[in-house]
Amino acid sequence: MSAILTYKRLENKAVQKVKRAFILIGRGMGIFFKSIFKGLGKQYTIVLVPHSEKKVYNLHISIFVAICFVLLLVGGAAALFWYGASSNMGSIVAVTDKDGRLKKTQASLDQLREESALLVREARGFEAALSDTLSALGADMPAFNEDNSGAGGDLSSFFDIQETPEGVLQEVNNMRGLRGYLSSAVKPLKEIGALLNSHSALLTEIPSIWPIKGGIGHISMSFGQNVNPFTGQFYIHKGIDLSTYRQGDPIVTTADGQVVTVDFDPGGFGNYVIIKHKHGFYTRYAHMLSVRVKTGQRVQQGDVIGYIGNTGLSTGPHVHYEVHVGSDVVDPYKYINIRDTLIKPIEK
Repeated sequence: MSAILTYKRLENKAVQKVKRAFILIGRGMGIFFKSIFKGLGKQYTIVLVPHSEKKVYNLHISIFVAICFVLLLVGGAAALFWYGASSNMGSIVAVTDKDGRLKKTQASLDQLREESALLVREARGFEAALSDTLSALGADMPAFNEDNSGAGGDLSSFFDIQETPEGVLQEVNNMRGLRGYLSSAVKPLKEIGALLNSHSALLTEIPSIWPIKGGIGHISMSFGQNVNPFTGQFYIHKGIDLSTYRQGDPIVTTADGQVVTVDFDPGGFGNYVIIKHKHGFYTRYAHMLSVRVKTGQRVQQGDVIGYIGNTGLSTGPHVHYEVHVGSDVVDPYKYINIRDTLIKPIEK
């Protein structure tokens, strides 16, 4: 019990000491601020004496007011400096952004110029190819204007375009000239299309494809002088023999026409078909395993008319193919390649 009382006494003493300490500190701070406010409240007189005999001006001002005035001046100067720095920084950021966009625009313009140069180079090749193609097919060349207004223009003139006095980019004039040239080239290209369409129609009316479906097989005996496999003597072979080494592959008609003969010759052609075509052409297909058409039937180029066989006088499965023009027998191989003859690549 005595220990508790002793602890309580010590606690009360410590509290009293802390109170006295806070009181002393509060009194000291009060005296300090009082002295400061007292000092700030002191007034001073500023005398303004003019150089003439006019009235002297006395300006009474306290230290507090003077300090506030100085702080106000410093604050205003700081605000002006901050505003100027912010505006300057904004201008720098804006200039930097514009400079970046200008560089991107310049890069895009350089790329456009490069692509324009490549386009001009490809246009040169196009002009030469078109000219050669039109000359080979007998079509009229387009009539070009000599200006570059966009309504037309020869590529040779538009290739030499310089930058205009008004500042228009050379690439813009290049595009205008190319547009005019392409517009002028539409008519001859249409003429080429019409010419090719007429050629395509012609190629279906004359024997111009391989007689075996799918273009398979090979020529086992060519047209003209050959050794007869049965007699061993030279003779004139009036067609070509095409073989796939097997029976049953489809035989197709090589042109549009009408079947005029379907017959069987045991000592010669075996099962054979003769088809009449336009322009005086006839074709014969012989040694067939079986026939799929009848006399009088109309057929179109590529239709299956029978199958490769070994009928008649034959040494193995093949189709004997003949082409007649009127009463003359001609080499069928020349007509098989007629597409390559009519539509051949233009030599550069």
